[in-house]
Amino acid sequence: MKKLDLDVLEMVVAIADTGSFAQGADSVHRSPSAVSMQIKALEEALGKPLFLRSTRNVAITAEGKMLLDYARRMLAMRDEAWASIVRPEMKGRVTIGVPDDYASSLLPQVLGKFAIAHPRVEIRVIGLPSSALVPLLKDNTLDLACFTKMKGVAAEFIRFEPLVWVGSPARKVWQERPLPIAVFEHGSTARAFAISALQRESIKYRMSYESPSLLGLISMVEAGLAIAPLAKCSVPPHLVQLSQNDGLPQLDEIEVVLARSARSGRPPCDFLAEQILAEMRG
Repeated sequence: MKKLDLDVLEMVVAIADTGSFAQGADSVHRSPSAVSMQIKALEEALGKPLFLRSTRNVAITAEGKMLLDYARRMLAMRDEAWASIVRPEMKGRVTIGVPDDYASSLLPQVLGKFAIAHPRVEIRVIGLPSSALVPLLKDNTLDLACFTKMKGVAAEFIRFEPLVWVGSPARKVWQERPLPIAVFEHGSTARAFAISALQRESIKYRMSYESPSLLGLISMVEAGLAIAPLAKCSVPPHLVQLSQNDGLPQLDEIEVVLARSARSGRPPCDFLAEQILAEMRG
């Protein structure tokens, strides 16, 4: 009997999207051992491997890619079917603000699922640094904002995100003094934490680049011109995550929160906020 459990297919998608059994397990709120066991059982039933595992990497096979395409479509149909019966009339517009580093890593999967489940709700995303999102919340330009916790802003806790130093494997500029760093503009929590950590360890540094853009910081790091303090979730896999073993100070975690404007008390905002909190807390 040919059976494809949707919960297991969701695990396949999660592993493929994160490139890791551990991170995939986190995203579906299961233990890594449980996910590994379910995937192994599915592979045995299919008679073909879906993933090639090594000590450091997980690669999807050709058969895995084929199943992945079907899995995405089947899960999308499940969500659409559920929404069409449970919340058939929900429509409207939600404007959400998010910094570049979270927009590229934390939110795409959540927003994609929400769009499939609620096709009549229009989602507008405004990408700005966390400090620039606060005034937009206060004047109700935004309904929701997912950002780094800011003083004086009421918000609901989502998760702590590690902050890490990132460099290029092609050039070890982290060994230079003064240390060349690329940071976000004034008002950035990551910038403040990085400078504070360097000063605490009496490490001399120089500002090689300042920008509100994540892409700008990554470009400087890729060129081997500086290192940058970035949220771990936003670090491209081809860059090196540095540590105290590389002569750099440990960085504090940043707190990711969800804030709402005064005019966000509408069903589309409520349901999107609910989904963000449920999935990102995992």
